[in-house]
Amino acid sequence: MRYPAGIYNINYAQDMSIIRTKAHWVIFALGMIALFTFPLYATSFIHIINLVGIYVISAVGLMLLTGYCGQISLGQAAFMMVGAYTGAWMTRAGFPFFGSLILSGLIAGVVGLLFGLPAVRVKGFYLAMSTLAAQFIIPWCIIEIRPDFTGGIYAIRVNPMTIFGHKLISQIEMFYVIIPITCILVIFAKNLVRTQIGRAWVAIRDNDLAAEVLGINIFFYKVLAFFVCTFFAGISGCLWAHWMRNVGPTHFELVTSIWFLGMIILGGMGSISGAVVGVIVVRILDYFISITLPPMIEKAFPLLSNQIVAGLPAFVFGLIILLFVIFEPRGVNHRWEIFKASYRIWPFSY
Repeated sequence: MRYPAGIYNINYAQDMSIIRTKAHWVIFALGMIALFTFPLYATSFIHIINLVGIYVISAVGLMLLTGYCGQISLGQAAFMMVGAYTGAWMTRAGFPFFGSLILSGLIAGVVGLLFGLPAVRVKGFYLAMSTLAAQFIIPWCIIEIRPDFTGGIYAIRVNPMTIFGHKLISQIEMFYVIIPITCILVIFAKNLVRTQIGRAWVAIRDNDLAAEVLGINIFFYKVLAFFVCTFFAGISGCLWAHWMRNVGPTHFELVTSIWFLGMIILGGMGSISGAVVGVIVVRILDYFISITLPPMIEKAFPLLSNQIVAGLPAFVFGLIILLFVIFEPRGVNHRWEIFKASYRIWPFSY
């Protein structure tokens, strides 16, 4: 079986497989080799790759909730905060890192269940408002309830990752923890949406009334989607806290939750790959616009004031996102799917 033209599947397993051909396996293997050897040839960008890996986990969780189940959430950053503080407290209490990581995800998932319960009765704008409450309630609890324990408005120090007694201090050492965890969770999410759970989520997203008539337990699957989404956010928050080595309430603001929605929209709704691509594109744009663009503008237009130069990156970034939503509303991943379809039927045009 060989693509592009004249290729066919002879059984259901081949039709549903993620990696179908030998060429796909070769590309996948080369991609993994390039990814895990990245520190050898791009050491100065390792911290950016670590941040991308952490954000990918949270974006994939939000994609499962919003892109597949159709339940919008404006509190993803707040659930990351739950995971970050839980991971910080657990490691300070002497828990092993991986135990703290799993516990952070579970506690964030339980908290997500509480805010996901309204999803059974409301949807759309009203659901967005109910999840937005998490973005205000959770930081308030961190700041006001036992500030002597949580640190209140001040950031608290986080112990470094410790694996088999070895403290991971450098960005390269953390890279080989963050990226494998990211890959595992992305593969897990990719396979989860291909199961009965994923098909139920898609049915609810398309028409929840029709899904209920077909016998799908709306309450169970909506709440499950919130749990899985916030579980991913908790894992992401725990990794973020150990990556930053400190955590505070100001690190997880509403704008971060909004950007997570922007990432999955930019990448392409209803696609795990779209969530990954969306994070990568947004982080690359952010790096280019925030780091590279201001010096170029100052050099080209020296008479511009510093305030204008400082505000231009935000303007350009917003403009790019706006144009993308207008001219490619189905995201980057949709363009990639078109390319793959064209490749498979080549040299035919239909």
